[in-house]
Amino acid sequence: MKKYVAETIGTFALVFAGTGAIVVNDFSQGAISHAGIALTFGLVVMAMIYAIGDVSGAHINPAVTIAFWVAKRFDGRQVVPYIVAQLLGAFAASGVLRVLFLEHDTLGATLPTGPWWQSFVFEVLLTFILMFVILNVSTGAKEKGIMAGAAIGGVVAFEAMFAGPICGASMNPARSIAPAVVGGNLEHMWLYVVAPVLGALLAVPGCRCIQEEGCCSVRLADSTDCETQNVA
Repeated sequence: MKKYVAETIGTFALVFAGTGAIVVNDFSQGAISHAGIALTFGLVVMAMIYAIGDVSGAHINPAVTIAFWVAKRFDGRQVVPYIVAQLLGAFAASGVLRVLFLEHDTLGATLPTGPWWQSFVFEVLLTFILMFVILNVSTGAKEKGIMAGAAIGGVVAFEAMFAGPICGASMNPARSIAPAVVGGNLEHMWLYVVAPVLGALLAVPGCRCIQEEGCCSVRLADSTDCETQNVA
């Protein structure tokens, strides 16, 4: 239960701070700026990895949870509870933002600015890069964990920095589903569910290609050991 609570709190913080930065930027006439929004996403991800990584692995992202399971580094029995916890945290964050900003139309939802296929390709590639980094820096978390949070948070920040104006740089179905549902912007929600999951799954064989023993074939001999390795 501690793991599920940690995932709920972690995803709440991610969605509240990240999409909250978008909403506040709109209400403050650009005081935060696009760069500030990108850094907010990166910093909150980094902070949550250090805060709850030892408890739940700090997935805070359904695509990451699914990819860890496919990579045989996560117990399949915990996939659904993890995703439920992540969605619960995301919806709670969007609900709070709706109460605070009743006039805002999107609540920081991810929306394509061009054709849908352009954003789809962006989201697949962005999530591939993110999950590729996660899989590599989280192998042997006890040895590499000190810098894992900075590396993963950095990826989120630079991807949001350059791709955000085109596709929103979601890379996270929970981050996109909650504001889309609460804000009533459902037209492109499917894109931000399918593309991140596909990108994360593609990173699994990509990781295997560069690791001698396969970074994605860690045995699930002990669920605690598995969780301490999944610091993403």
